[in-house]
Amino acid sequence: MRHQKSGFSLVELSIVLVILGLLTGGILGGQALIRAAEMRAVSTEYSRWMTATQSFRDKYFALPGDMRNATQFWGRMNGNADCVTTSSAAVSAAGICDGNGNSSLTSASAANLAGEYMQFWRHLAAAGLIEGNYAGVAGSGGAEHCQIDVACPRSKMSNVGWGVLSLPNFPGDVNSYALDYGNSFFVGAENPIFGPNLHAFRPEEAWNIDAKTDDGRPAQGRIIAVFWNNACAAADDGSSANNDLNASYRLNETSKQCSLIFRQAF
Repeated sequence: MRHQKSGFSLVELSIVLVILGLLTGGILGGQALIRAAEMRAVSTEYSRWMTATQSFRDKYFALPGDMRNATQFWGRMNGNADCVTTSSAAVSAAGICDGNGNSSLTSASAANLAGEYMQFWRHLAAAGLIEGNYAGVAGSGGAEHCQIDVACPRSKMSNVGWGVLSLPNFPGDVNSYALDYGNSFFVGAENPIFGPNLHAFRPEEAWNIDAKTDDGRPAQGRIIAVFWNNACAAADDGSSANNDLNASYRLNETSKQCSLIFRQAF
């Protein structure tokens, strides 16, 4: 007896391939839309931090984290000597630590101790100007460790967070340009020994944020790229020096190579 063999016709196979193509296109298109929304969130978050910082300064005549008499308003977060206070405020679980009032921010003196970089976010939250609960102390990675979701806020961009720093007349290093950063915000991926400043954006994405908000140049204006040495950005003449500010984003690089500093922000 002859057995009839069955299988897909060419028409059926074509329909399956079309459906798979549509599904793949929809998934990739959805991922692109999600990433675009995350990119827009970075600029929105920066505006939120700027507004909160200015509102704090207008109301309390000081920078968050640096405010000398903050414990008079919100109590002292603990009785440890590292939690500086200029008042006799009682210890409170919702309290904070005072800053030194010099209009600049400093790190903690060691891991797991209070520092102005971390108190910045705790002061803003205590004043009701941002949402979230922030520890106000450096993480276990060191005096400048500001862990995302613990002491520093998380961005809506996946695995990315925000931090603050004070770097006037910075001489430059293997990652950052030689510039006067003043009091700045920065945004990047988690760093086990510092605030979140590791690779978080593709150069094209960093350029997109920079171009929409500033000048689109990695070493000029207010938005500055980190990782200048042929990673995120490169000198236009190929010299690749941290004091060569005539540089461009490496737009042909498709991997995440950039973090960003919003310099002289407050």
